[in-house]
Amino acid sequence: MRERIALAVSVGGAALVAFDGTVLFVVQPSLRRDLGASLTQVQWTSTAYLLTVAAFLVIAGRLGDRYGHSRLLAVGSLGFAAASAGVALAPDIGGVIVLRAVQGLFGALLQPATLALLRLAYPPERLAGAIAFRTAAIGVATAAGPLAGGLLAAHPGWRAVFVLNVPVAVAIGVLTLFVRAPAPSVSTRTPLGPVAPILLSGALASAVYALSGAAEYGWTAGRTLVAFGVAAGFGTLFVRGERRATWPLVPAAVARTTAVTASMGLLLAVSAGMFGALFTATFLLQDVRGLGPLATAVRVLPLTALMVVGAPVAAAALRRYGARRTAPAGTVLVVLGIAGLERGGPVAFGVLGAGFAAVMVTATGTVVGDAPAGHAGVVSGLKQTAMNVGPTLGIAVAAGAGGWGSAGRTLIALAVLAALGLAAARLLPGRTPVGEVSGPAVRG
Repeated sequence: MRERIALAVSVGGAALVAFDGTVLFVVQPSLRRDLGASLTQVQWTSTAYLLTVAAFLVIAGRLGDRYGHSRLLAVGSLGFAAASAGVALAPDIGGVIVLRAVQGLFGALLQPATLALLRLAYPPERLAGAIAFRTAAIGVATAAGPLAGGLLAAHPGWRAVFVLNVPVAVAIGVLTLFVRAPAPSVSTRTPLGPVAPILLSGALASAVYALSGAAEYGWTAGRTLVAFGVAAGFGTLFVRGERRATWPLVPAAVARTTAVTASMGLLLAVSAGMFGALFTATFLLQDVRGLGPLATAVRVLPLTALMVVGAPVAAAALRRYGARRTAPAGTVLVVLGIAGLERGGPVAFGVLGAGFAAVMVTATGTVVGDAPAGHAGVVSGLKQTAMNVGPTLGIAVAAGAGGWGSAGRTLIALAVLAALGLAAARLLPGRTPVGEVSGPAVRG
């Protein structure tokens, strides 16, 4: 029973965030008209959410390791529900932007906990199957977002999207109270000073801000370079402080785990290539091929279908062949899928979905299963950070490459970006079963 409840809240929390991320893109035009907002203000309804999520994910994971992931998931879900209700009632665009930032904060609290609870509830030999189910659910929620958004935007309106979040998030928060997760060990209840979280939050927020504006203002624009400079400065101070700290935010046991750091690099590269390619393909199908939003969504459905079907297949391959073989195979499929998107056919989308499912299941299983004992939360936060920064990088590259004159060149560049994940994939463990030791990590 504990496993089923943990899986339910994990899948529910992850699917809620995935759904909320894709549904908003469809309703933004009606939100703009209703509130009389500018295009830049509407963009900030997404950027404000993304900035706060990226800035607080690792910190949220660390807090979960210290105070308990069930508590963090309950607080995050209920806070997410309250913020969603606030957005639905917001009288102007300024209120929407502020409350979206608050929503991002609570979204950051709940995301790492959804993975950490699986690590605590499932034995190592069954962890890959649970992660595969979670990956499939994310794929379904991601695909359902645009379709549901289109229906809700038409009637009763964009505010209904955020009203829909409320009962779902409340149910997840209440259900989490019944998860019997082990209490944090004494070794993880270490002091958490304010300096490291501030430095890390500043570095991540500045980097995401720079990437979000690079396409609009240019990679060499003053504000872009300043933002990257601020991110580098915060990051340098954070790394130096972590090396000297008695109780670092990212424990040394995590930083030295090759499987975890390699998974971060893999997810960053592959998610950047994939989401940048989807961004490019959307404009290609609608602005060049003349398809409508609904026809475009139907064209992309094979991606979702193969993610759902491919997730359990990837879990089986991971158990049989190990991460070092499964991840490169998935990465190659992603690269081939991206390269074939210029034709806009369903086969390329299907190949892309199958490959991304393999990468997600393998990297996530390795991250969660190989997390050092007592640090599943901070490792899950790192994983979610890679999955938030990667798409931002990919979309910035795609938008910036638009001047090359053809979608084909842009897609090739994104395929090369995804292929960089092969170097990280080769550092993953071999046929060691997920959850067992593959390096300095130890099982908890």
